Amino acid sequence: MTEALRVSGVSKTLGRHPALQGVELTVRTGEVYGLLGPNGAGKTTLMKTIAGLLRQESGTISVFGRPLGSESRRGLGTLIDGPGLWPRMNAEEHVRVHARLRGVPEEWGRAALHTVGMADIARRRVSAYSLGMRWRLGIALALVARPRLLVLDEPTNGLDPIGMRDMRELLRRLAENGITAFVSSHQLDQIARTCDRVGVLVAGSTHYEGPLSGLASDGDLEQGFLDLVTRAGTALR
Repeated sequence: MTEALRVSGVSKTLGRHPALQGVELTVRTGEVYGLLGPNGAGKTTLMKTIAGLLRQESGTISVFGRPLGSESRRGLGTLIDGPGLWPRMNAEEHVRVHARLRGVPEEWGRAALHTVGMADIARRRVSAYSLGMRWRLGIALALVARPRLLVLDEPTNGLDPIGMRDMRELLRRLAENGITAFVSSHQLDQIARTCDRVGVLVAGSTHYEGPLSGLASDGDLEQGFLDLVTRAGTALR
């Protein structure tokens, strides 16, 4: 299986704090990959580095075999730090603006709304949307330019159970349509229900990558994750 994303030896310091320390991970084409870790593990920093909002100090990142840069980032759709939306505008207006900014046909924006199930409410103002609807619009905006890889930071954060279920179903549907998803979360149960493989960051370093079954301890996924985080924290002290 080909690689959608490869992160190799990536390090980044924020102030005096080593936020990423030699991160290694590989996302395969067509999968939903979950990036796990406790708060402060470096998940958002890594997402921002991939999205081009931060620059790593060492290591390499490649997207579909090409070094990360302005050209290869055209194959990325990103949603970092939540959806930034204009409350007085509706979904249709949002995708129209993003299509113009990305230099793609406006019908691609309308198609993105259909993909996330928002076509029927596309003319309703964002101020009337639930949090789950705002997240779905954020993903629609990430899909406007028809990316092959989505990079999503905590897309279930703050959602109620129905919103979480809808998000899981959307990510699986996107994968079935050939879009690879790289998703960060600290919610183990949501990752377990959605992702094909996972990577675990602790204090900016990769401490596990593979199937969820390999993370479990005697069949208990939560305990296995907690044991891994504890061992990694002990080793770092």
